[in-house]
Amino acid sequence: MDAIPDPSLTLVESVMREVRQRITARAVAPGARLPSIRRLAETTGVSKSTVVDAYDRLVAEGAIVSRRGSGFFVAGQASPQTAPMSLADIGPRLDREIDPFWVSRQSLETSDRVLKPGCGWLPSPWLPEDAVRRALRGLSRATDGALADYGAPLGLPALRGWLARRMGERGVVASPDQILLTESGTQAIDLVCRLLIQPGDTVLVDDPCYFNFHAILRAHRAKIVSVPYSPEGPDIAAFAQALQQHAPRLYVTNSGVHNPTGATLSPTTAHRLLNLAEAHDLTIIEDDIFADFEIEPAPRLAALDGLDRVILIGSFSKTLSASVRCGYVAIRSDWLERLTDLSIATSFGAGRLASELVLRVVQDGAYRRHLEALRARLAKARPEVIARLRDMGVTPWIEPRAGMFLWCELPPGVSAAALARAALERNVVLAPGDVFSLSQSAGRFMRVNVAQCADPAVFEVLRQALG
Repeated sequence: MDAIPDPSLTLVESVMREVRQRITARAVAPGARLPSIRRLAETTGVSKSTVVDAYDRLVAEGAIVSRRGSGFFVAGQASPQTAPMSLADIGPRLDREIDPFWVSRQSLETSDRVLKPGCGWLPSPWLPEDAVRRALRGLSRATDGALADYGAPLGLPALRGWLARRMGERGVVASPDQILLTESGTQAIDLVCRLLIQPGDTVLVDDPCYFNFHAILRAHRAKIVSVPYSPEGPDIAAFAQALQQHAPRLYVTNSGVHNPTGATLSPTTAHRLLNLAEAHDLTIIEDDIFADFEIEPAPRLAALDGLDRVILIGSFSKTLSASVRCGYVAIRSDWLERLTDLSIATSFGAGRLASELVLRVVQDGAYRRHLEALRARLAKARPEVIARLRDMGVTPWIEPRAGMFLWCELPPGVSAAALARAALERNVVLAPGDVFSLSQSAGRFMRVNVAQCADPAVFEVLRQALG
């Protein structure tokens, strides 16, 4: 338990913080014995008298108890210092401006008057609202239990059949009986993590990657290791080194359209990645949530692998509606039974009403036309936003072939976290780069959602904030 230096804390307070964080993260359970005074002094690099003082203060607070002749133990009852678990306390403490929960909450809680080029979704006028309204009207007249009954364990058969056909268009061979519907893409990842990892297992992520991957994995108490991401995919040399050094159980990634960079996995990198996964018995979660943004499908790990050690997940929140919570998992058959049991245990299956609504929308010919128009609209918006950003000295890392995201480098000397603070004072929510970086190496980057940049005020505020 190495103490993390913090100039704002005394040595005693630093040791107290470390003990509290282990208790909060459930690394030590109620009633568990804490390290001896000598051992804790050695591992934290402080004196024994400092540890004695820290333990005495924690006893006074009720966080731990002292037993004469036996040592110090975690208190059996929860105290203000020990409960409840805080995801923000698992992993490094971050400035609130570069905390993923800060970005999410600002994007979700602020009013419609606040501009949100840092959020991860499309503006509502860009979504097929008329098709959703037609589906709702049709569903309101349903007489087959769609409005009231639980769904089947795997989810609505007709929607799973549609998904199997849609995956086949991208080279992913999956039968409807290999697909489990979930309440969201996030729940899909959570279920797979419940199935495959235990607390303390190592999981690889890209650096940068979608910030909620970090949050989900911390909730599962996984050890997270990041690998630098390149315009062609993960850095293969660094990936191989991480496999040798950490022996991870899982790798979580996007391949079709990478979040936040907008990059596309190259065929060469995909093949090398799968060869390494085979050699090191690594399972891959491939988040394909942005598949429908592509004009030409990129290589899919699930297609090349045949759903052997790759698990494909997705949802309809980005292209149809974030209010209609419906996701899915495509997985090898021998794992599906246990995953279905977990789905029943945690949510009693996917919501039938949402699945019925999604099915009606995707079977409407207007949905395919909506996707075609959406891709064209994004293809027009990207170069326009890139040009305006470059005019301010903000440079895209690459020019993506699809999707809504740009991963942008700020001018020298500009901190993305400071820029986010200044922009928020002017009612603009940004997404600073270190939110997406486990290594905290993206302090001069930010993710920009081109679909959320239609209002000229976004660029006016950016120009003012950049000084």
